Amino acid sequence: MEGKYMFTYINENEFKKLESALKKYNMLAFKKLYFEYYPKLKTGEFLGEMVGEEADADGHKVLKYEVKLPTDALFVKVHGEVKLHYNVISEKHTVTLVTLSPEDILREGHKSELVAYKGVMVSKENADKDKFKINLLNMINKN
Repeated sequence: MEGKYMFTYINENEFKKLESALKKYNMLAFKKLYFEYYPKLKTGEFLGEMVGEEADADGHKVLKYEVKLPTDALFVKVHGEVKLHYNVISEKHTVTLVTLSPEDILREGHKSELVAYKGVMVSKENADKDKFKINLLNMINKN
């Protein structure tokens, strides 16, 4: 078992919902996450950048990481980067999967079917705002 890390979750149900929405709306990011990033994390190859460090209740050092997942540039400009947030406790050989961001659009995508406007997912709650951003970015790119 030496060198192998086990996955744990802060909230497994919520994480699986976000993962499911990612699979539905961004298959490229999901495939990269599931078939490339997860196996590397299990072998102890930590991806992305370390964004913090703290101690847990047992006094073990917890390293916080973020890794960007591949996605469409227009999606990034409208909703933000798709990232996996995870924590590592080397002493326990555990990787804790915290969340996937942007959480708002992924949560909304899990609850109900989202529509796409010019190839980008549009939030039902902020549809006008998202469409405005998409149109603005398209106008800027044309010039």
